[in-house]
Amino acid sequence: MALTAENLKANDPDLINVESFRRAMLNWYKENARRLPWRAVFGDKPDPYHEWLSEIMLQQTVVKAVIPYFLKFTELWPTIHDLANAPQEDVMREWAGLGYYARARNLHKCAQMISKEYQGKFPEEEAELKKLPGIGPYTAAAIMGISFEKPSVVMDGNIERVLVRVFGHKKPVRESKKEVYAYAAHLSEGRTDYPGEYAQGLMDLGAMICTPISPKCGMCPIRAFCKARSENIQETLPVKAKKISRPVKYGTLYFIENSKGELLLEKRPGTGLLGSMVGVPGSEWMDKPADIAGKLEKFQINHTFTHFHLILDGVSLSEKDKSVMADKEYFWMRPDTYGKIGLPTVFKKSIKLYLQLKYKDKWIL
Repeated sequence: MALTAENLKANDPDLINVESFRRAMLNWYKENARRLPWRAVFGDKPDPYHEWLSEIMLQQTVVKAVIPYFLKFTELWPTIHDLANAPQEDVMREWAGLGYYARARNLHKCAQMISKEYQGKFPEEEAELKKLPGIGPYTAAAIMGISFEKPSVVMDGNIERVLVRVFGHKKPVRESKKEVYAYAAHLSEGRTDYPGEYAQGLMDLGAMICTPISPKCGMCPIRAFCKARSENIQETLPVKAKKISRPVKYGTLYFIENSKGELLLEKRPGTGLLGSMVGVPGSEWMDKPADIAGKLEKFQINHTFTHFHLILDGVSLSEKDKSVMADKEYFWMRPDTYGKIGLPTVFKKSIKLYLQLKYKDKWIL
């Protein structure tokens, strides 16, 4: 039988006193909340646009990395209408470096839908939110609880870690997401007592106190409820899942300079991993190495994405050799402007290495 909030409580009605647990969390959060640019003061509702934007940026990305991007986006596009009306290429350029570029494309699509179909107001029903591009169950729950103070079961990596320790959960989270969600639901379902602040409190507790390594249990406001601490196993939880070896893909990048010292770049198609981004022209990424570069002198670029490792051969060609590429949207740019066009990390790394090898000098991109 699958673990749910209902049978969790039925099997152990004294599992956790929800009232006491939430009160301890809220009292701690009120005094110790992190100051983040998208957050409102305790008891106030944040701007749903800011909450949504931060949640999308925070997917697979740490807070420290997100803050400058969030500030830049809200400076350029103060309202969701501004973001909706921005050219997609501008949004993609400013997103460069955050990775997971499908998030940026969905962000722009979602802004356009909310601007046009919802008159700039975010839906206040979870089912409606989940219909929007890029908004899944976790993001919808966060917007519901934090922006609209409606009962919701909010989850992120920090919350998962806190709950795994509190409930003494001894299975890898990746293999038991539903069970960990049941713990969260036991503490959150139907609750109207500051659902947004409670969720953000758990996030902050995981970031500041219940850290992955060396948790500061003596400072924890919910230590009395923590099964892991009572069993002295907090350092061993969460249980790590077996590492999954990443597949390897291979490809070639063509570095072509003209007589002005400009490098040939391409606007990538709108779909795919780095869709709509600027990059170095090259081959498709394949499962096996191909001798596309022939006997040309090469150098190698290694880059790791979430789901695979990429090995690229970089080759230098003359301007007359650009016929090796298919008919795409190409343009020339000078080295001192590369850092201003929103290059994805893999291409920034590749150009930097190419320039260093060719000119024996350091370049800051």
